Amino acid sequence: MKKYLFLTWTMLMATCCLAQNHIDPYQPLMDAFDAQGDKIMKEFKAIQEKDPNGELPESKAMAKILSDRLDSLGEEQLKLIREIIRDNRDNDLPVKYIREAMYQLNYEDLKVALDPKASYYYHPDLEIPKKLLAGYEKRKPGIQFHDLEMNTPNDETVKLSQWVGKGNYVLVDFWASWCGPCRREMPFVIAAYEQFHVKGFEVVGVSFDQKKSAWVAAVQQLGMNWPQMSDLKGWQCAASDAYGISSIPSNVLVDPTGKIVAMDLRGEKLTNKLKEIYGE
Repeated sequence: MKKYLFLTWTMLMATCCLAQNHIDPYQPLMDAFDAQGDKIMKEFKAIQEKDPNGELPESKAMAKILSDRLDSLGEEQLKLIREIIRDNRDNDLPVKYIREAMYQLNYEDLKVALDPKASYYYHPDLEIPKKLLAGYEKRKPGIQFHDLEMNTPNDETVKLSQWVGKGNYVLVDFWASWCGPCRREMPFVIAAYEQFHVKGFEVVGVSFDQKKSAWVAAVQQLGMNWPQMSDLKGWQCAASDAYGISSIPSNVLVDPTGKIVAMDLRGEKLTNKLKEIYGE
């Protein structure tokens, strides 16, 4: 760790002169992160080869350790990217890192990265990150939720406001049956729902599906025992524009008054936020 800290400091000192020559002083550190990530993924693969179904207790335990290591590595890499953005406002070096990490950066990070006062703000490669930030602005914490009118799997027309703003915390969950990451995320949502529903917590699923049969089948297969709605328009879904959704899974947590208090709570972040709210 001391070695990496020293290397980071050395590179920061060299940034000004090296950046002018189009040399990226941070690339060696990024390569080191990638190498560590590759090593962890190889260990994952070795576990899967030994225990394809992941049924052995030791396999589950090691997979958890590796997953935590990968998460920690990702956080360290994001920390470095934040430093790059902070310390290079007068040159174009942050551009490629913003593009590469834009979906990992949260709303506040991206807002800082896309500060109009930064010299790289008008770089053409930042058009997509800017669109992403504009989407975040539509669902950022502090603003009121946007109502939606769609159909249930039983073809009943419903509005989001039938559940949201009625005195309980509600997670509006944007997903689709064809979305692999959505399916992998669903166990966390189910666990949160089962733990906190008795306290008033509700979930409303908003599907980006186009085929009703696939949507309904996924709801049943995944065990999503909460209200569902969709207009079956895929990426043309009304929620895409109303909430600025450009990738799924995504979600917003809305308070009892209808104000958004958090967005894109993935994995254990959702459970931790609900524990904070309900005092557990």
